[in-house]
Amino acid sequence: MHCADCLKLMADIEFIEPITTTGEDDQVIDLQAAAPRGTPCEACGSPIESLDKFCPACGNPNPALEIFTADVVEQEKHKYFRCDQCGSEVATDPDQRSYTCPFCDSTYVVEFSPDQTDRQRPEFVIGFAVSPKEAQEKFRSWIGEKSWFRPSDLRSASIVDKQKGVYLPFWSFSMLAESEWTANIGEYWYRTETYTTTDAKGKTVTHTRTVTETEWWPLGGRHHGFYSGYLVSGSRGLSRGDADCIKPFHLPALRRYEPYYLAGWLSEEYSVDRSEALAICKQEFYRRESRNISAFLPGDTHRNLQASMNFSQISSDLCLLPVYVLSYRYKEKLYRFLVNGQTGKTAGDKPWSGRRIATFVIVIVVLVLLFVFCVMAIAGIASQF
Repeated sequence: MHCADCLKLMADIEFIEPITTTGEDDQVIDLQAAAPRGTPCEACGSPIESLDKFCPACGNPNPALEIFTADVVEQEKHKYFRCDQCGSEVATDPDQRSYTCPFCDSTYVVEFSPDQTDRQRPEFVIGFAVSPKEAQEKFRSWIGEKSWFRPSDLRSASIVDKQKGVYLPFWSFSMLAESEWTANIGEYWYRTETYTTTDAKGKTVTHTRTVTETEWWPLGGRHHGFYSGYLVSGSRGLSRGDADCIKPFHLPALRRYEPYYLAGWLSEEYSVDRSEALAICKQEFYRRESRNISAFLPGDTHRNLQASMNFSQISSDLCLLPVYVLSYRYKEKLYRFLVNGQTGKTAGDKPWSGRRIATFVIVIVVLVLLFVFCVMAIAGIASQF
């Protein structure tokens, strides 16, 4: 239906007063109150929800959404800082004048323009489900575990203020692995053998036992599998090993990237490019394909498995995932605590007091020696009676 037809149809409608009715409980029900709500379409007058891109009746663009999009674009403005120490590049609030790197606690940072990098824009994002307060409580609980072994001058109250919520870049790949393999396949067969032994009286005793033998034969073939869901960290400030410690992320929660997701949060620009991340992902998918070929092989066992693989139909997505990062220094050593901003999973390292641990070991050794001395003394007294 064209907009002119919509207007003609509306002109033919007779508008009446709101209709009310009563139920059995004599409650007055306003039938017009239950009507769809929204801004009237400029073309046909049908209600449009605030986030609808087009009018559901006539397809006219929603001007309110255009204003909202302009506000979001304005929110997308950031300042960009690069850390000279760890190499991380982070977008932060444009009004921020100074900056400390959340990954290495360094102040050796310089501002740069993202126009110089020509990087790919993110495609998907997962929003923060863990609040900053909950993340701080997780740190306090974690640092308080076995607190007697912590240094007495470790002031966790001031450390927790350094915790920042950061959207970290991750590369997600999917690809088809096609393999040609060769292996030696083993099948078990069994035989019974007789053997003799000599017992304590010097008599010969005859026994039988079952011996497993393996027959080997060569085999070759093809295998293929489609692999996806492995995330490669796109951050040099946060190593792949550290990032793996707070996996997994629930990827069905991925949403198309919109700038408003980043409002109020830091976000890191990827410093591991697609080609480098792809090489890492292929190594992981090679291991998975090899494992699946091993499970696919016939027989009871196998050896000398060799496989050549070809990866095709490769697609990639650049995702921003929520992580709380807390980096601090104690006696010139860097420590880091991480919280998965979606699931709440934690990982990190913390300082230990060598003096307190040594004291604990000495106390344990003394207690063991006292126990042994007491046992020997009791045994000596008992032998006199």
